[in-house]
Amino acid sequence: MIIEEILGNLHEQPDAYASHHKEKVVLPSALLVKRIQRVTTDHGKELGIRLPSGTGDLRDGDILAEDDHNVIVISVLPTDVLVIAPRSIHEMGVVAHSLGNRHLQAQFFDAASEYEAEVMVCQYDHTVEDYLKSVGVPYDRQERVMPVPFRHAEHSH
Repeated sequence: MIIEEILGNLHEQPDAYASHHKEKVVLPSALLVKRIQRVTTDHGKELGIRLPSGTGDLRDGDILAEDDHNVIVISVLPTDVLVIAPRSIHEMGVVAHSLGNRHLQAQFFDAASEYEAEVMVCQYDHTVEDYLKSVGVPYDRQERVMPVPFRHAEHSH
């Protein structure tokens, strides 16, 4: 079976599929950015994904296929991240500048998010953890399913 479009997202319409059997395609966050790939469900079914150019990244809960009783969805593995909670705008600026110099991508969340605080999140890196410890910035290492995959930062000087 070749998947050429995303049919919706399970998290946006959970009641519509409450009685459906859920078959999962489990992916690490890094593969969410690939438009063309071969995947296998947790039931051993092989699928090809070939999404048109311009299609957004895959997300946790994306529906790849459905029928009256079954739905095949993307299930994203948690990512090892540092949840950084600077105490001031100055501290945030210093940390963001340091992460930017390392070309690490960060995602930012406000108090209305699942983090319930204004935080910056980046993929775990032991050198970043050492830096945060040395400057005394509060952080927590967590396993999280990120709403947007981290992309490798392309850069030139």
